[in-house]
Amino acid sequence: MSSMASIIRRKLHHKSFIFQQRLFSASPENKKTQRIEKILIANRGEIACRIMRTAKRLGIRTVAVYSDADRDSLHVKSADEAIRIGPPPARMSYLKASSIIEAAVRTGAQAIHPGYGFLSESAEFAQLCEDEGFTFIGPPASAIRDMGDKSASKRIMGAAGVPLVPGYHGEEQDIDLMKSEADKIGYPILIKPTHGGGGKGMRIVQGPNEFVDSFLGAQREAAASFGTDTILLEKYITQPRHIEVQIFGDKHGNVIHLYERDCSVQRRHQKIIEEAPAPNVINDFRSHLGQAAVSAAKAVGYYNAGTVEFIVDTLSGQFYFMEMNTRLQVEHPVTEMIVGQDLVEWQIRVANGESLPMSQSQVPLSGHAFEARIYAENVPKGFLPATGTLHHYHPVPVSSTVRVETGVEQGDTVSMHYDPMIAKLVVWGENRAAALVKLKDCLSKFQVAGLPTNVNFLLKLANHRAFENGEVETHFIENYKDELFVDRSNSSSAQEAYDSAKLGAFLVAACVCEKEHASLKGRPCGGLSIWYVYPPFRVHHRARRTMEFELDNGYDKSGSCLIPLSVTYQPDGNYFIETGESSSPGLEAKVSHLGNQDFRVEANGVSMDASLAVYSKDQTEHLHIWHGSHHHHFKRKLGLELSYDDETQDNPAFETANHPPGTVVTPMAGLVVKVLVKDGTKVNEGQPVIVLEAMKMEHVVKAPTAGYVCGLQVTVGQQVSDSSILFRV
Repeated sequence: MSSMASIIRRKLHHKSFIFQQRLFSASPENKKTQRIEKILIANRGEIACRIMRTAKRLGIRTVAVYSDADRDSLHVKSADEAIRIGPPPARMSYLKASSIIEAAVRTGAQAIHPGYGFLSESAEFAQLCEDEGFTFIGPPASAIRDMGDKSASKRIMGAAGVPLVPGYHGEEQDIDLMKSEADKIGYPILIKPTHGGGGKGMRIVQGPNEFVDSFLGAQREAAASFGTDTILLEKYITQPRHIEVQIFGDKHGNVIHLYERDCSVQRRHQKIIEEAPAPNVINDFRSHLGQAAVSAAKAVGYYNAGTVEFIVDTLSGQFYFMEMNTRLQVEHPVTEMIVGQDLVEWQIRVANGESLPMSQSQVPLSGHAFEARIYAENVPKGFLPATGTLHHYHPVPVSSTVRVETGVEQGDTVSMHYDPMIAKLVVWGENRAAALVKLKDCLSKFQVAGLPTNVNFLLKLANHRAFENGEVETHFIENYKDELFVDRSNSSSAQEAYDSAKLGAFLVAACVCEKEHASLKGRPCGGLSIWYVYPPFRVHHRARRTMEFELDNGYDKSGSCLIPLSVTYQPDGNYFIETGESSSPGLEAKVSHLGNQDFRVEANGVSMDASLAVYSKDQTEHLHIWHGSHHHHFKRKLGLELSYDDETQDNPAFETANHPPGTVVTPMAGLVVKVLVKDGTKVNEGQPVIVLEAMKMEHVVKAPTAGYVCGLQVTVGQQVSDSSILFRV
């Protein structure tokens, strides 16, 4: 009771303070001196850390909010103050506006920055902030409301003369009417929620027979992600580019654009590589895009940071308004890199009532920038989000041309409750070619171990000839899937992958031996340490050990998945490593331990740098090796035996060798939102059985073969862990 009274007193005190503050600042001589001195960041992870860096540079104090899952997170450690706002589920913490307002009251914050995601595009939250006397560092609630409703935004943009994709944007949501409208538009069509973003709830429908299931699935996902299930329909452009324009406005009616970004390379309708400016765009087209974006912003009285997204038909060259994101975008750093400005600082200055720091003609355009989003996800399993501990996390060093935007550090956990993005790697170069070289180099040196990531896949994308030429569109990954993914049915492709992994095994063996020797140097000879001195001591023979690596099936053309390695300790401190394969001669390796996890390995006249990360998980020793542009993951389960387990390899039906045939396990930790059949039901191969939700994305679990479902005991609302058994067929 006393605690509640204390909260009420604080609220009354805060409102009294705000009222006095407004009276004081009402006079012209005081209006310019009233500045934001403390900001509460209503977000988490890398964007919270990003905002804090700018705020601290400006001398502004910061307040973090956190759920129980984030109690020890980096953004909490980075803030001047931190307030708990609830349990892990976002709806009970980061999406709970009342808890965030109460945190701002308790800490005396004057402004609230929403970041992106969560409440950043909630008109109700923006209005609540203003009503409670806090400065909302973002656009006016009216603009968020107008542009947050995609149907309403289309009508407003049409009236403002901004080109629109043919579609249905009405309020009536009757499924029969919607199906009729889809028939009028013509297939293929795109089903899209009227609120939110990030690809959640989007469905591409190729024909009328797919419409009902796609529409209902989109509604469920939209309701779970954005709290509303209203849908719009659009003609699906078959060969589109996704190009967006960064706009900025102030409270004095000034609006400018800061050029465009290309965000075409996507998976699951979500961006993974962005760049600025867009490649292969002529200046006239760039100018028209910018002018259309400024017109869109002015049509809704916009101020602060925003992004107008366009879809560009690569066949006709025409661009169409897609939507407006009324917040700071995830990919804003690439724009910052080419214009040399801090957009978070601009946000704060505009929120303070200042005019934009430059006019349109003064906005520079210098060089080229890329952003690669590094996610915890299993690429071959359809980019499903992954969870786990960052047992090893070693990003590349930052500089004036390299940024790493992250909200985690080594030892942190990527949980199922939030977005699985680990970091954003941002690079700049004098031109696109120079920036691309830097991107490839940084990706090859970005080390993450403990859970599957998309780093190797991003490196493949960056090295693809079409991407190098800037020939991008939203179907890029699908169009080049045969080149971006290892085809195990292709003998040459499988052999190449096997040879690469085998070299990784050789390097692991050499580095492990050298690491053990380095740890024992200087110790007195006692116990077993005599076996590890230089040269190794043996009676009548040389020291030798055997390691057996088990690789995934499909690498080796012969079908073998075991690589037995024999390591002989040489008198000069080198290691002779050989395998039982007659086609694979042994090699002598000279290894220098450079400190920590870094090694220099010289073999067959070639020297290379390698990094080794070792950690234990599930009573198994995991070993990761990075060399050149390669990364391999091995396991050592018993004694000196090592077995291979590439964290990014596929298992299409989610069956495992540890379970009987037909067993289906969860592809990811998540929540059961729908059970489509009963136990004992006869199913066809590929028939949907269960719908899971993780990180607000739905995933359909299908029958791997025809037969009868047995052992199906999960229920709607049940939480399931990764790799737990769901049912058998």
